Amino acid sequence: MSTQNRYPVVPTVTVLAVMKVRLQGATKGHALLKKKADALTVRFRAILRQIIEAKEAMGQTMRESFFTLIEARYAAGDSIRHTVFDNVEQASIKVYAQQDNVAGVKIPKFEHVKVGTGTDLKMDLTGLGSGGQKIQNCRKSFTGAVELLVELANLQTAFITLDEALKVTNRRVNALENVVKPRLENTIAYIKGELDELEREEFFRLKKIQGKKQRDLEKIEKQKAEAMSAGGNAKVPSLLAVEDPDIVF
Repeated sequence: MSTQNRYPVVPTVTVLAVMKVRLQGATKGHALLKKKADALTVRFRAILRQIIEAKEAMGQTMRESFFTLIEARYAAGDSIRHTVFDNVEQASIKVYAQQDNVAGVKIPKFEHVKVGTGTDLKMDLTGLGSGGQKIQNCRKSFTGAVELLVELANLQTAFITLDEALKVTNRRVNALENVVKPRLENTIAYIKGELDELEREEFFRLKKIQGKKQRDLEKIEKQKAEAMSAGGNAKVPSLLAVEDPDIVF
């Protein structure tokens, strides 16, 4: 097995236990990241549909808003800009930034809030002399356009953030699935194969030693029998005195 397809480790029982724990963690991490990627994909597609709908509505709203602006200029004259500026003291719509959480990914969220009731009262009286109704219609149209712009900005920001998070998550899922887990599995298979080979070698060595001891014991018993038949004066060798240079204990 090539070392490029596995981790360079020493084939021991301890390392095998460590690799099994790492494989278990990689499997759990892969499952969690896969669920996260699925959740982000669902939200990503939902936001994409909302962006398409918002852009279509934005085109229609902007057309209507600029048409009402032309009507207001026609009814109130070109001095409508100064009239509106004189009656505006503060913004009637403010945007507040918050955060939304989608599967652990923090997404910026923008919300618009209407403020300034006094300003609304003054704006209601704007253009009473001429073109008041057209000015109010123009104001309402552009207010709706601003609210829709805030919503579109919210969706676009969430779309970009989710896109980046989804790319990172998919890269991690692919790395775990195609690189980390196969390497861990190959490493575990390599360690098991080496341990099995060592076990077979040890068994074969012990078997050879046992066979040698058995042959030596039979040889000593035979010499004892010959010595006893010769009168008991011959020296009987001991099993401990038998040396075998081929066997290493």
